[in-house]
Amino acid sequence: MHQGVKQDEPIVILTGAGISKESGLSTFRDADGIWATVNVEDVATPEAFAANPVRVHDFYNQRREALQREAVQPNAAHEALARLERDWPGGVLLVTQNIDDLHERAGSRNVIHMHGELLKARCGFCDHVQGWRRDLGTDTACPACGRAGRMRPHVVWFGEMPFMMEAIAEALYTCGLFISIGTSGNVYPAAGFVATVREAGEARTIEANLEPSEGASHFHEALYGPASKTVPELVERLLATVA
Repeated sequence: MHQGVKQDEPIVILTGAGISKESGLSTFRDADGIWATVNVEDVATPEAFAANPVRVHDFYNQRREALQREAVQPNAAHEALARLERDWPGGVLLVTQNIDDLHERAGSRNVIHMHGELLKARCGFCDHVQGWRRDLGTDTACPACGRAGRMRPHVVWFGEMPFMMEAIAEALYTCGLFISIGTSGNVYPAAGFVATVREAGEARTIEANLEPSEGASHFHEALYGPASKTVPELVERLLATVA
């Protein structure tokens, strides 16, 4: 099933909102998700922030508060990926579209947040980035430069370039296995990662999702069901090949 994936080859894993849904966080694109009740254009674009920063801050302040609720904890899928990173000889890079910190809380260390991090804030004046767990507002001053009015969530809005794309591309071209977990497959550039891997060489590709994504045909193998079940089982099978 994992023919061609050698234990000294690196693994790249892409995760989306589906992996965090079982931890109690709302997804964005499900029928009952966040974008079903809030217009993207009103809260998740640079134009929205320029036009109505109070509304944008309120939206992300609510998301930040929800992420820090005691009931929101890493699930078995997050924990399994942390174990894979720890025990896979070839190394594991975790690329997540999620802006939560559940991968880190589960123990993952080699993580790229391509869409940013909700628990960080960035200054529009000096670009200083730092951890941020409380509310942001239009009167919030930057701890670095002292100026107020341009602090924003350290997240990638629609129309902005995701973070660390060069590093991600290099990893996709050199991995032996690519795994996509809990992502719809309709948000680019992440949706194109599997095609990049297939074009680059002989790497295996696996999709773990509740249902087939829009890019399902690009994967060699599909695992459908809750991430808290499919991901630990996949990690068990992978680590069973490690001598």
